This record gives sequence, structure tokens and C-alpha cells, in this order.
Amino acid sequence: MFDMTFDEFCDCLTASQPPAELKSALAGLWWDARGDWKQAHDRAQEGEGSDAAWVHAYLHRKEGDDENAAYWYRRAGKPVCREPFETEWRRIASDLLGLAPPAAHALRQS
Repeated sequence: MFDMTFDEFCDCLTASQPPAELKSALAGLWWDARGDWKQAHDRAQEGEGSDAAWVHAYLHRKEGDDENAAYWYRRAGKPVCREPFETEWRRIASDLLGLAPPAAHALRQS
């Protein structure tokens, strides 16, 4: 893991590519915030372990594929989320960055 705050992560969403040092799971969230579900899914699939599985679950839930999402939540060791997508996105990003979840505010998207 590298040192980045939640705000710094959101600020980097204006770049054309995610920072090279992002692990696959965080890169998946980066692409999702940019509105590119396919690229987000591809990056999440590159990763291994519970972090990538959690992002994978979130993406399939967002896609509307609840059965596939439930499978990935189990793989991640997480309960199926029923919160708004933006709330879950913030929770996952904060956790993967090693931070407490930030206060609710709109994501900064380009």
C-alpha cells in the first residue's frame, strides 16, 4: 500500500489514467468513478484476494447482477451491501487506502 488520502484519491480522478502504483482493486474503483465499468471490471479481475473480490462484488451489484455480486461478496468475506453505490464506493476506497470512511460528500468526477 502507498500513502494517499481519500481526497488525494478523489483528486486524481481528473487524470487520464490512474496512478501507476494503485493496486488492481483501487484502480478498479478509479475507473468506476470515471464511468468506465468495463475497465473497472477488468482491473478488479486482475487482482487477487478479498480486496479485488470486494470491488468485483460492488461492480456486479452496480451492474444489476445480484447473484454474481453475492458470490463475490462471499469471496470477499463481506455482507451483501444494500447501501447507495456512492456510499459503498467511499467505504471500499477508504478501507483499501487504510483510512476511516470519509463524511458523505459527492465524488469528484471529471
